[in-house]
Amino acid sequence: MRKYLGVPLIQGRKSAHMYRYLEDKDMFEFAALASLDYKNISPGKTKGFLPSSGFFSFRPFYTKAAAKADRLSLLLAVSSLPLENMAASKMLIPSLTKFRPLTCAAAAFYPTRLVPHPPDLVKWVKREGGFVHEAVKIAQDTTLGLGLVASGEIPKGSDLIVLPDHVPLKFQSDEQNGADSVLLHLSHQVPDLNLSDSGVALWVFLNWVTDHSKSLSLYERAQLLCLSSNRVLNWTLWEHVTEELWAMKLGLKLLQERAKVGSFWWPYISNLPETYSVPIFFTGEDIKNLQYAPLLYQVNKRCRFLLEFEQEVKNALKDLKLSEHPFGGQDVDASSLGWAMSAVSSRAFRLYGKKLPDGSRSDIPMMLPLIDMCNHSFNPNAQIVQEQDVGNSKMLIKVVAEKDIKQNDPLLLHYGCLSNDFFLLDYGFVMPSNPYDYIELKYDGALMDAASMAAGVSSPNFSAPAPWQRQVLSQLKLDGEASNLKVIIGGPELVEGRLLSALRVILSNDMELVQRYDLNVLKSLSAEAPLGFANEVAVFRTIIALCVIALGHFPTKIMDDESQMKQGVPVSTELAIQFRIQKKSVIIDVMRDLTKRVKLLSSKETTTA
Repeated sequence: MRKYLGVPLIQGRKSAHMYRYLEDKDMFEFAALASLDYKNISPGKTKGFLPSSGFFSFRPFYTKAAAKADRLSLLLAVSSLPLENMAASKMLIPSLTKFRPLTCAAAAFYPTRLVPHPPDLVKWVKREGGFVHEAVKIAQDTTLGLGLVASGEIPKGSDLIVLPDHVPLKFQSDEQNGADSVLLHLSHQVPDLNLSDSGVALWVFLNWVTDHSKSLSLYERAQLLCLSSNRVLNWTLWEHVTEELWAMKLGLKLLQERAKVGSFWWPYISNLPETYSVPIFFTGEDIKNLQYAPLLYQVNKRCRFLLEFEQEVKNALKDLKLSEHPFGGQDVDASSLGWAMSAVSSRAFRLYGKKLPDGSRSDIPMMLPLIDMCNHSFNPNAQIVQEQDVGNSKMLIKVVAEKDIKQNDPLLLHYGCLSNDFFLLDYGFVMPSNPYDYIELKYDGALMDAASMAAGVSSPNFSAPAPWQRQVLSQLKLDGEASNLKVIIGGPELVEGRLLSALRVILSNDMELVQRYDLNVLKSLSAEAPLGFANEVAVFRTIIALCVIALGHFPTKIMDDESQMKQGVPVSTELAIQFRIQKKSVIIDVMRDLTKRVKLLSSKETTTA
């Protein structure tokens, strides 16, 4: 989990059921407002504009993603988790939606804990010198699932939980003896790659190296990748691991402690869920049900990593003495690695670690017993703070009441300003009306031309911009060698600034007028019609057309999705359906907002004329 930031509540979108009546009739209304020829922008006619992986496209990606996930699911189905005899079949039973996967409830519908009757976590924290407010209890919430609840009123500013420095579970990179040194070696096999922007292309290249250099380890392949891209990466400092893979490094430590007899953290680990509802454990059909290529790409990548890393682990553990084996001689496969990675990604926090020579502190992931039972809200009533312990240099980790908490209120933290892609991938739930959710598109000249023509724009030149327009696109990183063609619609900006400014520039023929404005102004939606009313209307209609194209690529409609859920479906299927409903709702929200703006601008243009 990302380091806590106090982010104010942003008004959420309307719930998905508000759009159940948005069928073909409503699509034609949007098309009419935007001057769209809706029938002529069917998915089949835009297939060439939408890439097969990494951005907004669907059907071409199903087979590959589902096959990879099915392979991991097959491992889960035919083998058992070796640690504590976890039944692999139960790994396919996800937890309920809308809350962070935590320890189990009494109902069989919830995932069970690793052991039937684990130790009392509150008593363990207190016994280890921690503090738990007398009004804090573990309880079942009707909407959030099992979590922490206030049994009485708690004033603002009160300490809710305090953990001493030795209680959080961390990966200590200075461990060098016996089994710990083997674990450290294994952690170095997790490639430290930055997958943002151009990093996605690097990971694709790594996969190519995987296919053509079977004799190389992941570590060696990653080094080859580093050299080929002229990057200098630190292969021993695990703090720089990617968002997708840092959880695996701490997950190795978690697996080691889970296998260790008499582990200090066993009272905590035994309370962890036996199953997680993240998509790597979905069936192939439920992965297909997500209907969103960027997420399918991430699921595919994680499944592939787990299957490959399983072989790295097996090779590293082969012929080891029992005293040197980090997992007590037990076998570790892709399913157990997936459990550990999911446990960490859904529960760990990135907080301050050791003090560095320059006085700053390192940023280190850690698992926080009891604290990680706080559920998520964009309007939290608690926050995590770190304070230096009196009399020594160690840090105390606290949860403090951010406002007055009433009796029976759940204790809620802000996990971060994340899209539903991250919530589902890392935490196993979907946030309805998520103000930070968005869809990804590829900036493609042919696609933009098609959308503009459908919107009634005469002679758009996205495919062949003028030299001065191409220069602006290069500044926006939408053209040239260092380009990043992924653009987003939705989220707090509504339309990503790079896409908005590109459309404004390409749909304008007045170079002098464009050059009067700073790019930051052209990127801003709040800058009303900087290049004129006609230009702004053409821009908004083009974006609406892009939304129509994107919405048309979903095989089902929201009404169909809601009808399917009412029939009763497995929880993983319900999660997949909820996810795609929210994506469609994002698109519809943008269309509604921009349609209102088109009407307003058109009326102003008529008045001024």
